[in-house]
Formats: sequence, C-alpha cells, structure tokens
Amino acid sequence: MSQDTPDTPLVPTSTPTAPSGDAPADAPAAVVAPEEVLARLQEALPGRVDTSPEALALAGADRSGYKAATDALCLVRAESVEDVQAVCRIASETRTPVVPRGAASGISGGSVAGDGAISLDLNSMNRILEISVADRVAVVEPGILNGDLNRALAEHGLWWAPDPASKDISTVGGNIALNAGGLLCAKYGVTREAVLGLSVVLADGTLLELGHRSVKGVTGYDLTALMIGSEGTLGVIVGATLALRPVVTSGQVTVGGFFPDVVAAASASAAITAAGLVPAIMELLDEANVDAIRRYTLARGEDASALPEHGAYLLVQTDGPGAEAEGARVAELMEANRGQVRLTSDPEVADELTGLRRLVFPSLEALGTVLVEDVAVPRSKMPEMFARIREIEAATGVQIPTAAHAGDGNLHPIAIYEPVEDASATGVAAGIPADVWDAVGQVFRAALDLGGTLTGEHGVGVLKREFLRDELGDAQYALQERVKAAFDPLGILNPGKVFDL
Repeated sequence: MSQDTPDTPLVPTSTPTAPSGDAPADAPAAVVAPEEVLARLQEALPGRVDTSPEALALAGADRSGYKAATDALCLVRAESVEDVQAVCRIASETRTPVVPRGAASGISGGSVAGDGAISLDLNSMNRILEISVADRVAVVEPGILNGDLNRALAEHGLWWAPDPASKDISTVGGNIALNAGGLLCAKYGVTREAVLGLSVVLADGTLLELGHRSVKGVTGYDLTALMIGSEGTLGVIVGATLALRPVVTSGQVTVGGFFPDVVAAASASAAITAAGLVPAIMELLDEANVDAIRRYTLARGEDASALPEHGAYLLVQTDGPGAEAEGARVAELMEANRGQVRLTSDPEVADELTGLRRLVFPSLEALGTVLVEDVAVPRSKMPEMFARIREIEAATGVQIPTAAHAGDGNLHPIAIYEPVEDASATGVAAGIPADVWDAVGQVFRAALDLGGTLTGEHGVGVLKREFLRDELGDAQYALQERVKAAFDPLGILNPGKVFDL
C-alpha cells in the first residue's frame, strides 16, 4: 500500500507468484465450509461481497507484481467501521484469514490475498471526518488518498507531512500500515511522526481507540506506534487522528550536482549531513541511473545535452527561513566533493532539476523487468553501501542501479533482469532468476553489516520475511511473534506476511 512507490508504478512484466493468505501451520482449521462463510458475509454485508473473477484477480495482486497462487474467497468492500467489525467477527468465528487492502500500491506483496482468504477492501472508507485548524489535526478514514487529503488541507493552510512518491495513488491507511516514507523524511519525518491516534479493529471485531488528540500523551504502552508499520498483522486501521503542519510558504532553493562517480556523490551527501544542514529533499542517483535517464530521454527524441555521459547525480532542495544561505552552503560542499553544480530559485529550472529524479523508474523499466528493493543504513555509511553494491554487481554480474533518499540513508537498489519460467529455487516468486535473488540477498546482508535495516519504508510483506530473523535475532523474533499472537491469537490477520510462517 504505501511507501516510496515510484511515480510510474513498478509492475514487473512477468507474473510471479507468492504464497499469500495462508493460515499459519498451527492455526485451528476452519470450523465451517467456505460456502457457509461466504453466505454469512453476504447476509451481514449485502451488496458488498464480490466473488467475480475480476474481484478475485484484484485481491490476488498488488503493485509488487506478486500474485496469489490460488484465489481468495471473496473481496469485501467495507463502507463503515461496523462493516469491518462484522467481517472480523465472522472471520474469527470461522477461522478464515483476513487480508486488509487499501490502494494496493505497495511493492512487498503485503496486501495480496489468496487461498480462501477474505480480501477486506477499505477504499470506500475515504472521508475526512474533521479538520481542526486550532488543534492542527485531521481525523480521517483509512481509504482517503494522501494527495487528496493534502489538497483539502491546503485550503486551510495546513499539510500532512508524509510525502511518498505514490501520494496520488496511495491511501493514508496504507501509509500508516507501512510507516511510509518519501522524499521529505529527513526534515519532516516518516508517517509515525505525523499520527497521534488510531481507530483499530482487532481480529475478533473489537474496536480500539488508541493514542490521543493532544500533542503530548504517554499514558500506558504506545500501542499507536506499535500499529504503525505493522502491515495489517495486528489489526485493521479504520480511522486516524493526524498531526498537521502549516504549509511552507517561504523560499525554496534547488541544487543539482553531477559527480564523477556515486561514491563521490554519496560523500557529498554525507558532508552535507555532517555540516548540520537539514535539506527538505536530498536524492542521489548512481551512474547507471543517470545513464538510463540519458538513453530514455534520447529515445523519446528529447534534448539530453544537460546529462553527462557518465556520472552520478545529487539533488538537494532547501526550504523555509534561511533557504538561500543553506542552499549556497550545500553548493559549496558539493563542489568540494568534485561536483559540477547548478543552483537555482527559479521554479522552472527547479522542475528541470527535480524532474531527473522522477525519470528513474520509467527509464529503468525501459531496460527490462525490475525488482525494486529498499534498505537503509546510517547516513555516514552511504558511500560504503554504494561501494558494496558495486562489489556485488561485479561478483554476480547482476545489474543493480541504485537511487537513494540520501538525507535519511534509505537506498533503493533496483535489480534488472529477464524473467525465467521456473525460478522455484529462489523460494520467493516465479520469474526471478536464482542469481538475481542471491545478489539481492547479498545487498540485504551488506546493509545489516553496516548497521542498517532490511526495509526503510516498503515493509517486509512476503518478499523479505525470510531475512527478518537475520536482523532481529532469535530472541526478538520470538518476542514479536508473541506480540502478534497477543493481538491475533488465531493467526487470521494477514497470515504469511512479515513472519516466515
């Protein structure tokens, strides 16, 4: 559902499959036949239960390219909290898996439902219930699109800061379920910093009101923070109280710099961070990205004279009071790290410089099927992480162009490959060659070696669950399984996701 999904959705041209919607091996067997479960759902939610082939195909896929091996039981289009409670009660009583679903714009397979699961679609729950200028909060339903929310808030001079590239197609509920990030995280934070409270329906239909409306609140355990990023495995988010910011109206300066190689560009980004500067945007593209953008631009018959034939690109944007002085200092640090720099406060030129970042994904898709990954490392380790990716490419022969939210150390290694008919050896999905998945696994482990994490914003879903124990360790992994069991003792909420069950 949400996360830094590219402006052009990344849907591999192959149709790989992945297990989804399977109940854990030790979960109680269903106590009623699927036909009876369906009948109960249709009685409780007339007109909102869809078993058409089109609905089941929709339920069985997301923008990751993964498809469920077998069909879901149905797709239920919930219109109210009561609808969600009814679905969860029936699911709990009948031991039927439930997979929450928003816009399904995620790329980790987290919202894919199959094998007789109920796909619980929340897109119709898309109202803004309240906007309070005095308290700087909004209360919303989960299905509202991020972009639609901010267009409505702009009329009040307010803004919800999470800004994934998928904001025009991803839901707020999905952003929360994945703790989505984006281009502005280094300065304005990820989704967790912008959520005060949640309304959540548990697996048995119980409605919980978590968090608070006040700016501060430390009563009891912070279950709101626990729910954020839980990927639908602990409860179904049915409402959110969001912390808002005033719209930034003061100056904006954009700096674009080309570097001889990505290590030099990463060193420049590290120097900017070390200098105490906090740009609104700091994006880094390696040599392969710049080369792909150049070829893509030429193929469309457009002028590519501004792009070097070889080199990496660092984009920085400053805003607010002091933006001009901060931008000038950024330019100095880029030049000190061998960058060829262009600085502007002209909106048209700024669009040209930022436009290069928006071309990353379409330009790579033009080269073949892409597997978009998501790791994060401490910002000081960015140069070393890029160097490690280059070593993995050289050792495996797999192309892994890499873009990064350099301001927060979040990298997106993107493997380019030709799909194969049988890739069962990967244990992940048909279509991905074993050597590609091995190379990607090496990238994951390199990030962990450098003190980083498997995922900065896309979530674990299906794709990374086999690596989760490597990051958490046995003791924490077991504790997190117990947390899951405390919220969902029957194991029916989005089973088969996050944990390698």
